[in-house]
Amino acid sequence: MLKKGSKLNSILTGTCPKCQNESMYLNKNPYNLLSTLKMHEKCSHCGFRYQIEPSFFYGAMYVSYGLNVAIGIAVFIISYVFLHSSIETAFIAIVSALILLYPLVLRGSRNLYINMFVSYDPDSKV
Repeated sequence: MLKKGSKLNSILTGTCPKCQNESMYLNKNPYNLLSTLKMHEKCSHCGFRYQIEPSFFYGAMYVSYGLNVAIGIAVFIISYVFLHSSIETAFIAIVSALILLYPLVLRGSRNLYINMFVSYDPDSKV
């Protein structure tokens, strides 16, 4: 499922979408909040520039919005429908989940966004 060359591999691991040999981020830990979004300028293996154009990752905000809505709906369904909690408890669960998953959503939205535009190339080399 997570074989090299699949989009899912690049999205979940945060590797270069072109060659999938190197992490795009300076720090692999997304919960290091000071460096959550700090990225390498380009891939040291294939030379792909991650900032394709100025302000490229502003589009990832829309992906982030969609991911947050999906998480909120999923947490609501789990807490309100399956666990039969009150609306107030479900709201607290949604806010808590969004706060806890914030760094993962930030990176995931960037990974998803760049993979919408760049495909894997097994022949990419410096």
